[in-house]
Amino acid sequence: MEIIEELEPVRRGVYTGAIGYLGFDGNADLSIVIRSMVCHKGEVHFHVGGGITIDSDPQAEYHETLDKARALLRALGVSRLEVDGWRL
Repeated sequence: MEIIEELEPVRRGVYTGAIGYLGFDGNADLSIVIRSMVCHKGEVHFHVGGGITIDSDPQAEYHETLDKARALLRALGVSRLEVDGWRL
């Protein structure tokens, strides 16, 4: 966590945390948050990522992550975005 704090310019919030429920009947349903969008005080912040395994192809994972970001932007009605040299 300390390394992430040093390398990433913004806090992750719910991103990469666990979300779900624990039922009174003993059932549980939990997931890792690999896509999130938070709207607060007129601003929208989103994070995207994926699960990396030994068999992952870095280039394919990169493109899949961009596709996930584009999907969130489309949900907001944004067709194109460029920030700090990154174009989505």
